Amino acid sequence: MDTHLKTFEELECYRAGRELRRRISRIVGETFPRSEAFRLSDQIIRSSRSVTANIAEGFGRYHHLESAQFYRQARGSLSETLEHLNTAVDEGLIAETEYASLRELVAETWRLLNGYIAYLVRCAKDQVGRSSFSKSR
Repeated sequence: MDTHLKTFEELECYRAGRELRRRISRIVGETFPRSEAFRLSDQIIRSSRSVTANIAEGFGRYHHLESAQFYRQARGSLSETLEHLNTAVDEGLIAETEYASLRELVAETWRLLNGYIAYLVRCAKDQVGRSSFSKSR
């Protein structure tokens, strides 16, 4: 893992996901009608929470590839969140301007997750290469 990071809260992908989760919770609470409380509201809040929860869980794993799998799951939850946002804008539950802003944050979180996953995969390959090198000596 990244030895200089002490907690998942320092990860840029976590920070972006957390901001997305906060904004979604605020928007759902302020703009979605009560009739959506156990329908789309619940789904979009759960999927946005799953993004940051999977990032946190992945950080707690001490093997690069195992960690990367949790970040991939976070990316899946991010895709689910985007689909719920698409539904919300299509059904007139959020304004186009709010949707565009949230979509930008989804894209930024996606980019950061992809970068961190690529970093973890490189670290795992480097680790395998180093252990192979030391065995061949």
